[in-house]
Amino acid sequence: MQTKDLFLVLKSHLGNKTNMNDRIADMMIRIKNAGAVKKETVEFPYSKMKYAVCEVLKKEGFILNVDTKGKKVSEKAIVVTLKYTGRTPKISGTSRVSKFSKRVYGKATEIRPVKNGAGLLVLSTPKGILSGLEARKQKVGGELLLKVW
Repeated sequence: MQTKDLFLVLKSHLGNKTNMNDRIADMMIRIKNAGAVKKETVEFPYSKMKYAVCEVLKKEGFILNVDTKGKKVSEKAIVVTLKYTGRTPKISGTSRVSKFSKRVYGKATEIRPVKNGAGLLVLSTPKGILSGLEARKQKVGGELLLKVW
């Protein structure tokens, strides 16, 4: 059996499910790609962490709205309404700071602006998911999750 045939057989058995381990990175890439093709909304599976990150993005003005859809746990999803300035999406780039292979933590004094203040740093702190600016004001450090600009 050739490689292509084997792939098609495996795909028919497995379906379109992908094995995505880093769900936050997947969420951010979906948001960035949806903005690149000028979509109004983007939808992805629900988790408390992803919802909290989206709330921070909404509070800081990078997305218009975040909402949940569905009642069952297996069907629950987050729907994000994207924000544009003119024709360009507000989120033009994203970068995952702390990864599974290397966790990155920072003190409140070590938190620096992203892209000279035009970007956003999202942290997971003992006080919840916060932006870099809020973490500095509250003098709390934590795990540096991602950067958005």
